[in-house]
Amino acid sequence: MKYAINVYGRDVVCASCVNAPGSKDTYEWLEAVLSRKYPDHELKFNYIDIDHEDNLSDYDESLIERINEDELFYPLVTVNDEVVQDGHVRLKPIQKTIEKET
Repeated sequence: MKYAINVYGRDVVCASCVNAPGSKDTYEWLEAVLSRKYPDHELKFNYIDIDHEDNLSDYDESLIERINEDELFYPLVTVNDEVVQDGHVRLKPIQKTIEKET
């Protein structure tokens, strides 16, 4: 199965996510952990800097707008365009999303 895992974030740590890793760190951590855990899955990881991205889809832009309006927090993780986590990201919900589609 193919999975597109997107992490939306900023260089600045989210104000409500004190003591949580930054967006880029979260992206790198997820890429390392999930690639090891699911070696037989086709995982494509993307980091989307919400302040410096061009050529985004309407869906990406709508998520960024929701982050900017404080409806969602960053880092925000989607799996196949389904919002799975935002703010303080934990591994279990992401694993459950991947495993339910297997």
